Amino acid sequence: MKLQPDKSNAPMIHAYDPAWIEVNGIRYERSLSVSSLPEIHPSAWAGAQFETLTQNDFSPWAHVGVELILFGSGKKLRFAKPHWLQDLIGRGIGVETMDTAAACRTYNILASEGRKVAALLLIES
Repeated sequence: MKLQPDKSNAPMIHAYDPAWIEVNGIRYERSLSVSSLPEIHPSAWAGAQFETLTQNDFSPWAHVGVELILFGSGKKLRFAKPHWLQDLIGRGIGVETMDTAAACRTYNILASEGRKVAALLLIES
């Protein structure tokens, strides 16, 4: 049996460091969002501290067409407050929380499988 990697046009995360993330050759040094949906490009997301996150950082993602949100909570695992996720859960969108390094790896796997996924990645300064 011949095995070949899945083909995807989704942006891919090529490298990660606690201070930056590289997506398709572009290094981002601030928290960012990455999505496998072709109409959504990598862009700045939220602030630089877990403590400053609010429902407003998550709610817009309830209306873009993703099936799953990966929340990369920074260098260590910290769970989003339930009220931050109300709009996502209300629309049946799954949310998985992990540290940012794990979220980067998981995003690449799911995006390469053609899943409608977004990663909200916290880079703490």
